[in-house]
Amino acid sequence: MHWNTPTSPRVKKNKNEQVKISSNDDCFFFDIHGIVYLHWVSEGQTINQHYYLEVLGNLRERIRKKRPEMWKEKSWIFHQDNAPAHSALSVKRFLAKHSIPVLEHPPYSPDLAPCDFYLFPKVKSPLKGTRFESEEAVKKKAARVLKELTKDDFQHCFQQWKIRTERCRDREGVYIEGDNK
Repeated sequence: MHWNTPTSPRVKKNKNEQVKISSNDDCFFFDIHGIVYLHWVSEGQTINQHYYLEVLGNLRERIRKKRPEMWKEKSWIFHQDNAPAHSALSVKRFLAKHSIPVLEHPPYSPDLAPCDFYLFPKVKSPLKGTRFESEEAVKKKAARVLKELTKDDFQHCFQQWKIRTERCRDREGVYIEGDNK
């Protein structure tokens, strides 16, 4: 499956080749109650440490408005993967300066990123097979799908994350692909 517009060139593929969805590196922030902040990255924009610092500033403001009890009590922990922009020194300093506790992400553990194992598949499934007229149409449909997810969906996501994290800990950080190993 490939997201594109009607004017985009067709993807050429071999018979046995899987076509992966291509999209921007959009930023989705959520907690056990639901989506906190959706940040759509403009086409051609690279998420580097400077750009990510702006996103984090917006995220802090969104948490303050959407989750005032968590903001006031500072009862939240931030988790992100090990993308270069996320692990930059300037980002670590920003998080420390604002007393944002961070749960470190083990290296080589894509199976522990809730967006990868839970959120993205939930969004991709309803979009599969649809030909969109524009990137805006993709974003609109994806946002609608995300907003339709229930609190139970997010609670299930975090239960799965806890199980995967414990499995990683029990196996001393060895990467485990799939749910049943």
